[in-house]
Amino acid sequence: MQVVIAALVALGLLGVFNLLLTAGILRRLRAEAEAKVAGHSSSGLRPGSAVDAFEVTTVDGEPITEETLTGTVAFFSAGCSACHELLPDFVAYAREQGRRNVLAVVAGDDPETVDALAEVARVVQADLPGGPVAKAFRNTWTPSLYVVSGRYVVAAGARLADLPRRPALSGS
Repeated sequence: MQVVIAALVALGLLGVFNLLLTAGILRRLRAEAEAKVAGHSSSGLRPGSAVDAFEVTTVDGEPITEETLTGTVAFFSAGCSACHELLPDFVAYAREQGRRNVLAVVAGDDPETVDALAEVARVVQADLPGGPVAKAFRNTWTPSLYVVSGRYVVAAGARLADLPRRPALSGS
C-alpha cells in the first residue's frame, strides 16, 4: 500500500512540474508574439540604439550611409502580405514626411512595391534577407519601421501607429 501511495505522490508531483513548465513556455511564446506584433521583436534595434555602419546606393544612384540617414526607415520584402497591406498607408505617411526623410528597403524582387515607394521615398533594393541596411539595423522582420535621428533609433515598430506622425529630426 505504501508503494502505491508513493507512486501516486510522485506522479502528482510530476504532473504539477509538467503544468508549471507548460505555463512558463506558453507565457514566453505569448510575450514574443506580442513583441513581434508591436514591432519590437528580439531582432532589430530598439529606441536609443545606434545604427551600425553601412553604405548603399538607392535605385536613383544616390549614396546613403548611416551618417547621412535621418528620418523614417522602412523594411519591406517580396511575398510579405503584411507589407503589401501596409504599403498604401505608408506611401501616404512618407508623402507627409517628405522624400528626403524616408528610406525604404525592399528585399527581394518586387518591382511594384519599388515603383510605389520611389515616388515618396529614397529606395534601396536588396537581396533577401535585406542587405547592408538590414544588417546595420539587425532587422530580420518585415514590415519593420524605424525613425532615426543622428544615427540613433528614436522610434520602432511594425505599424504606422508605432511611429510619431511628425518625427523630431535634426537638420530638418
